[in-house]
Amino acid sequence: MRTKDEAVLLLMKSQDIFILLKLVSLDQQSKEYLDNSIVQPAKGHVYDWQGWALDEHFLAQEYEKSFLDAYSNRGLAASTGVSKSEVNASLKRSISVGMAKIDRKSKFPKANVSALLEFIAHGIKYVYPARPSAIVRGIPTSIAAPVLEGKLMTAGEYIYVWPDAMGKEKGQAVEPLYKSVPMAVKKDPRLYGFLALIDAIRLGAGRESVFAVKDLEKRLRE
Repeated sequence: MRTKDEAVLLLMKSQDIFILLKLVSLDQQSKEYLDNSIVQPAKGHVYDWQGWALDEHFLAQEYEKSFLDAYSNRGLAASTGVSKSEVNASLKRSISVGMAKIDRKSKFPKANVSALLEFIAHGIKYVYPARPSAIVRGIPTSIAAPVLEGKLMTAGEYIYVWPDAMGKEKGQAVEPLYKSVPMAVKKDPRLYGFLALIDAIRLGAGRESVFAVKDLEKRLRE
């Protein structure tokens, strides 16, 4: 009989981790909205975190969406770039292995942060490794992203980036956790931070990885 950890490794896909991180971000934004009556949650973060050219019209439209729709398969598909059918399948996989559940009160899907952190800390760099490649224009990630800027030193000549035509920087290309990550992070500053830290874990040596795990745990538990 397989253990729960073995089942996770066999069943989970990279987009599942991506979607779980999006659920954490939505949950944190919804708490801010309810606690502080913020009309446009997280919009105040937008102007100092992006690594690409801003599209003001796009941003205005994005923050007008309701949280009710954001948690639906359709909403998650729109915000992550994962197809609606695959979002549905992803949530089923996460729920089946205890990485997510349906909240009894809201009926929204909710990530199991403890299980998610355990997998990220001990398994993600082996199951979904990252290997830098050609020099391209893109969005800074790992220790080059704003979430880690100035906190860790790089020994390399180039930074790490997700390939993207709107990216402001040039660096070594790193394949993101899922192909639509560059699109999705433009809509969500928290998600950008989470995924950049994930890359620091996927790419980093011992010190960088340990630092990123601790920082990510703090952010996911906010």
